[in-house]
Amino acid sequence: MRGKFIAIEGLEGAGKSNAQQVVSQLLTKQGLDIVQTREPGGTPIAEALRTLWKQGVDGEHTTDKAELLMMFAARTQLLETVIEPALTTGKWVVGDRHNMSSLAYQGGGRGLVGLVEQISHAILGEFEPDLTLYLDLDPEMGLARAKGRGQLDRIEQQHIAFFQRTRQRYLTLCQHHPKAVIINAAQSMEQVSEEIRQAVISFFNFAN
Repeated sequence: MRGKFIAIEGLEGAGKSNAQQVVSQLLTKQGLDIVQTREPGGTPIAEALRTLWKQGVDGEHTTDKAELLMMFAARTQLLETVIEPALTTGKWVVGDRHNMSSLAYQGGGRGLVGLVEQISHAILGEFEPDLTLYLDLDPEMGLARAKGRGQLDRIEQQHIAFFQRTRQRYLTLCQHHPKAVIINAAQSMEQVSEEIRQAVISFFNFAN
């Protein structure tokens, strides 16, 4: 029996790592085998692309389209070598980001909506998460949390307007998607965790 794919989405500082653990623990209690992934990343090739994407190369500007293509190269590698094999064998995959990140960041933030949609269709076809949990948070609050973790990477150093456009695109995508749930990530970690648990339990009709 094919497994399910749950993706965690959100801006920097939204609490995706905590959400991934909450979902994974819940699924484990349901007796399910879990695989955790992150994007970009998750395989040696994808991790190398992640480092390049996050850090860039000194003295050379990373163009918006090159950034987008790096994301999809990493995603393709992860999907074909980790996610799909896991789902085929009945495992449930809990991902820290998936394609909605590109639709929001490169689509909304970078203004490449049409190109992102074209590449998404060409690479992914009809493939999408069975459930997407979007952790919604004001960009300024999220960046403040990110700064508390240490030095900001190339993406985290973008202008606040970039993140505002990205957030708006996330909200638009989620509001029109039957497999997406918006979680208020400005709440306490305990409240956010409980909302996540209840969203997963309700969506998959698990025993509470």
